[in-house]
Amino acid sequence: MTLHIGTSGWQYRDWRGVLYPDGCPQRLWLEHYAANFATVENNNAFYRLPARETFAAWRDRTPADFVIAVKASRFLTHMKRLRDPGEPVARLLRHAEGLGPRLGPVLLQLPGTLRADPGLLDTCLRCFPADIRVAVEPRHDSWWSPRIRGVLEDNRAALCWADAGSRPVTPRWRTTGWGYLRLHRGRARPPPRYGARALRTWAGRLTGTWSEDDDVFVFFNNDPGGAAVRDAVAFAAIATDIGATVTRTPATTGSAPSTRPRAETS
Repeated sequence: MTLHIGTSGWQYRDWRGVLYPDGCPQRLWLEHYAANFATVENNNAFYRLPARETFAAWRDRTPADFVIAVKASRFLTHMKRLRDPGEPVARLLRHAEGLGPRLGPVLLQLPGTLRADPGLLDTCLRCFPADIRVAVEPRHDSWWSPRIRGVLEDNRAALCWADAGSRPVTPRWRTTGWGYLRLHRGRARPPPRYGARALRTWAGRLTGTWSEDDDVFVFFNNDPGGAAVRDAVAFAAIATDIGATVTRTPATTGSAPSTRPRAETS
């Protein structure tokens, strides 16, 4: 199993002195991020779909091994609420294809008020080409049923595992041959950090579920104060200690972060 470890976004001013050295201009943050991490979850597309040219620029500014997961537009998930998905999905992919080989999974984060509808979900997932990985993050308990699990399995879509408050908020279903985990906020100090016990528990869950040849994407969404960066580094060290292969993470974090990334470890 390869753990692709990153954060949900990279454009945070309070990451200066944690990931971005003092004096590093904001226009070079993506390059610096990509030198230290091998993947990122891009949330911009959820609020406003970037132009294909913007996606292409991100492709050109990052290394060949860099992977960008894209959060689908809220027009599809929150406004249309998965209804009539054909055009929104096609538009999302036309733009995101500017990433070329950097394009990773597409995340469908559903609103907490959207109750389970297997037919809507199945229709939406069938709009994606077979070579596009799709992860689904429902936020209403009505989705946790065998029928929904079957829709995900039939469409080779991943149930996005999620954590809030250092506790799972989704079932730990394996619905396809790859995984996706989002860590929203921990309970350690200072908030919203994750403690070593929580990180160790998640590393064990992942290694106990997926096999050696599987890819699992892990994104820390607890960005305030650089918590996501620090926790990603700590998680990578813990996962390495139990024998997982991890993609690069910064060698250190703090007032003078290293510009030399941690090498991939097996």
